[in-house]
Order: sequence, then C-alpha cells, then structure tokens
Amino acid sequence: MDPAALHELRVVEAELNERWPETKIEPSLDRMRALTDLLAEPQRGYPVVHIAGTNGKSSTTRIIDALLTGLELRTGRYTSPHLQLATERIGVDGAPISPEGYVEAYRDVAPYVSIVDSQNDVKMSKFEVLTGMAFAAFAEAPVDVGVVEVGLGGSWDATNVADANVAVICPVALDHAEYLGTDLAGIAREKAGIIKPDSVVIMASQPAEAQPEIMNRIAEVDATVAREGQEFGVLERTVAVGGQLLKLQGLGGVYDEIFLPLHGEHQARNAALALAAVEAFFGAGADRQLDVERVRSGFASVIVPGRLERVRAAPTVLVDAAHNPHGARALADALSSEFSFRKLVAVIGVLGDKDARGILAELEPVVEELVLTRNSSPRSMDPDELAGVALEIFGQDRIMVEPRLDNAVEQAIQLAEETDDPGESVSGGGVVITGSVVTAGEARALFGKEPA
Repeated sequence: MDPAALHELRVVEAELNERWPETKIEPSLDRMRALTDLLAEPQRGYPVVHIAGTNGKSSTTRIIDALLTGLELRTGRYTSPHLQLATERIGVDGAPISPEGYVEAYRDVAPYVSIVDSQNDVKMSKFEVLTGMAFAAFAEAPVDVGVVEVGLGGSWDATNVADANVAVICPVALDHAEYLGTDLAGIAREKAGIIKPDSVVIMASQPAEAQPEIMNRIAEVDATVAREGQEFGVLERTVAVGGQLLKLQGLGGVYDEIFLPLHGEHQARNAALALAAVEAFFGAGADRQLDVERVRSGFASVIVPGRLERVRAAPTVLVDAAHNPHGARALADALSSEFSFRKLVAVIGVLGDKDARGILAELEPVVEELVLTRNSSPRSMDPDELAGVALEIFGQDRIMVEPRLDNAVEQAIQLAEETDDPGESVSGGGVVITGSVVTAGEARALFGKEPA
C-alpha cells in the first residue's frame, strides 16, 4: 500500500477516534437520520440485505456478498469491527475499499457530520460516521445491492436508517450485556427491529425465549418469513480438505456439491442462511431456483478472515475471533469434529467487558494448555487477572502467562511441538489463537496476512 495513503488513513482514523467509540452508545437514530437527510438519503439508492444477530453476522454477510458477486451483481459490503485495517469495514465488489477511497468517503461526509454535530447535544459517534461513509460510498460506486451488518442491537443501530428488502436474523445469544441486558427475549426484540414492513425475513434457528419476539415483529409489520429447519437448512455436511462439502435445502430447491472453504457446522448453517437470503433477494422460490453453477462458484470464493483461519502449518496455527461463550462453543465443536490434534494449545486474549469465564469453560474440553496474554486494546483484560479466572477451570498446571502476544504465540508453538508420540497418525500439535476480534486481527498481522 502507498505510504502516503496509509498516512492519510491514519490521520482520518485519529480524527474519528476523537468521537465516541463503538463501546459508548446513546440509543437514537435522530443523528443518523439527520446525516442521511443532508446526504440526500444514499441508503435508498440501492436495495439492502440487512444482517442482525449475536454470532455469525460477519461470516453470513461475507457469504451473502460472495454469492451476490457470483451472480454478477455489484455489491457494497459493510461489516464491523475490522480485524486489522479500518478499510475492511467498507467493501465494494467483494474487496475492501482502498485507503484513498476511505479517506475520500470521510472527507465527503465530514462537512455534513459537522452540521449534525452542531445541532445536537451528543455528537455523532465513530460508528455513526462510518455508517454514513459506507452508505455514501455505495451510492457513489454505484452498487446494485448493499449487504449491511448491524453493529450492535438492531432497532437503534446506526445501520437501521436503511429499509431492507431482506432481513437476516442470525442466532441470538447473550453478548454486550452492558448495552443489551441479559434478557434473551428483550435482546431478540431489539435485534428484530431491523425487520421492516413487507420485507422478507430469513431466520436462523433461535433459542426458545428469542423466537416468539422475532415472530411477533414479523407479524406486526406484515413481513414474510423463512425459517432454518423448515423452509431451508443443511441437508448434508462432509468435512473436506480446506473446508466442507454441503448439500443445502434452499427456498428454490436443493443445491448439492457445494464446497465451502470454511470450517465448522456453524459455518454450514451460516451458508444455508446466506443462500436463503440471496434466493429471497432474487425472488427465488418453489418454482424458481438460482443458477446452481454460479451458486457453487460464489460459495467457493468465500473468504472470512479470522474465522478458524489457518495462518501456519507444522504446527498448524489457527486464528478465530470468538469473543463470547456462544462463539467459543462453536469454535470448540469445530476443533473437535474437524481436526485431530495430538495436542492443542490455545493463546487467549480477552477484552475486559467480555464473559471470560464462559469463553474459557467452553474451550476447556478441547484445549490441553493455555497461554494467556493481552492484545493492544485499552479494554484488554490483564493476563494475570485472566489467569485467575482460568485457574478455576483449567488448574495451575495447564496455564502459562505471557503478556506480549508475539511471545505468547511463540510459546504456544513450542508447547504444541512437544508431542509425546510423533508416530501417531493424527495431525500433531496445533495452536488456536482466540478470545477477541482484536486478538485475532493482531495474530493475522503477526503471520503476515493482508487485510481482507
């Protein structure tokens, strides 16, 4: 990347970081509505597929983006948070916006942001400005469709100024309790706020407390719903080299011989969710199926960085952005079902406002040893404090503390290489680096991976 462009990007990020961070929220769409009004409603210049839920949002968003691209549409993709570089958040044609494009998008909206700031007691947050940048960049491109991931919640999330043709509700679980509370029904109600009148809702299987709230919203606005396990779902799943081979029930019939270059049953279910969303977008149904070859090509092109991503071989090093117990459970299931490590060592760095105990408890059955560390976020939990939590779950003999992430990774690799019987016909030692999106992003950078 051009050093001058990266410098300008850092200048813009420094300006954005003077605003409220994504961890500080004043629930209201008033500021976003004021901004989009000044920008001439860019989010209404293209149809939108809107994705909410607790886990699987980014993966599902990226799969939808890949499928729509494979079906020859020009896409705009908005995701959060980023792993390595802010440009990852805004994608056009399946790739991150350039640093120059990011800076230009910011400079274009900045005068209007200043106007909104001057008219409100609370200035626009960083996420609100980023959302305005994305909507404007998509209109400028222009794109055929916007694929937009909710940042937090649903009803009052900045992205909800868009009226989606298709609303996707990924699995709802507990996370961000300080903002959303611990009432699963209330969380589901908030996330269902993205469902708009006469839209089509693609709903993943939900906990018993969550589903009625989503269905109530669907009935309230007279939307149409397709449900995982009823109108669509995974029919067959076989582990394959580099991913899995799927047979999916879509709204328009069965799609077989689908290669998905992602690991885990949860990603197969995300794939089924994404396929149904794209079918709904095109109006496919019982009497019309999407082009199967193009669907296969779209799935095969999927890239989801930091989701059970292999960054090194011998020993295998995997990076995963699991940051809550639900995500850690999916990670543990995938590690046990799709890998056969003789010894698995985890490098874990968790943010202080997350359920570290829940994350560690989910990983304990599949991890032999832990190296506890921290990432560069000021919110990162102190490794010694994390060790105190881990002690009750893993015991003293399975825990090491290494405050620097690079040193922690090096230590974990050494531990993974200390296998007892190199003659065994299994995969040898492995390392998984997880606990936070920040940890995953910094681990990718350590192994020389480019932002994606």
